[in-house]
Amino acid sequence: MHPTSPTTEASNWTTPHPSTFILLGIPGLEAAHVWISNPFCSVYLLSLLGNGLLLAVIKTEPSLHEPMYLFLSMLALADLVISTTTLPKALCIFWFSEWAIHTSSCLAQIFLIHSLATMESGFMLAMAFDRYIAICDPLRHSAILTNQTIAKIGVGVVMRGAVLLGPHPFLLKWLPYCRTHVISHTYCEFMALVKLACADTTVMRAYGLLVAFLTGGLDFILVVLSYILILQAVFNLPSKDARHKSLSTCGSHICIMLVFYIPAFFSFLSQRFGHMAPHVHILIANMYILFPPMMNPIIYGVRTPRIRQRVLHVLGIKPS
Repeated sequence: MHPTSPTTEASNWTTPHPSTFILLGIPGLEAAHVWISNPFCSVYLLSLLGNGLLLAVIKTEPSLHEPMYLFLSMLALADLVISTTTLPKALCIFWFSEWAIHTSSCLAQIFLIHSLATMESGFMLAMAFDRYIAICDPLRHSAILTNQTIAKIGVGVVMRGAVLLGPHPFLLKWLPYCRTHVISHTYCEFMALVKLACADTTVMRAYGLLVAFLTGGLDFILVVLSYILILQAVFNLPSKDARHKSLSTCGSHICIMLVFYIPAFFSFLSQRFGHMAPHVHILIANMYILFPPMMNPIIYGVRTPRIRQRVLHVLGIKPS
């Protein structure tokens, strides 16, 4: 056990520009931290295994070098990074009471979490666009989504996340934290630090809302519109088998989008406008970070025959 407590470390704080912040984990559930760490650790290991296996399968199987699977591999890579950015530190809090996090590490964590979440949203929009072209204009699919176009979309999504979220750590770094440097969370979060500042943060809050709308909000609207058009096209297909195949493929995408966007929006809105118990908000925020990286490879592994067969082959299991 760590020799000091978060309260002791907080009492030693005297500067508005601290060199470290204190992450409390899940306030109110400190006695259950060790038990809570078990599902956290299990989900993290499943995320590493699932996404790592998915990336290996897509890389080594030439028949999977198609736009849908290439965008999926980008999503899997983002999932690996975002879960690794948050989970090891959370487990250190639960297991070893390592509450302190250096300010630079805290700001880097904020940038990575929010920029990667933005990138994940962008990759999902790219996947929806791929399905739209594949179903609504199949004859031009390969001509529109060439490897060069896919690379440009991938770079564009990464640059959008990096550029729009890049100012966050620099803006937060120069804020005075004269109230406290204790963060009631398992990881550093933009709004959590903004709420600790003893300065006018109206512009920063407005910028955060604007970025959230220009990325997650706008992406979600475009994804919904894409699937409305896709479903209209699917139900106009003459063949029942074609309709079933198209709906099955779209079903995987829709499941992944729901798994990502529902916890994301709930966490975002509750942090800014909601009034709920801190431990409830923190658990929801962690679900938003933990759940999609674990579920994405499972959904695609189960629902996509080519990935499922290849995974079974890699694991040495003969499909029944």
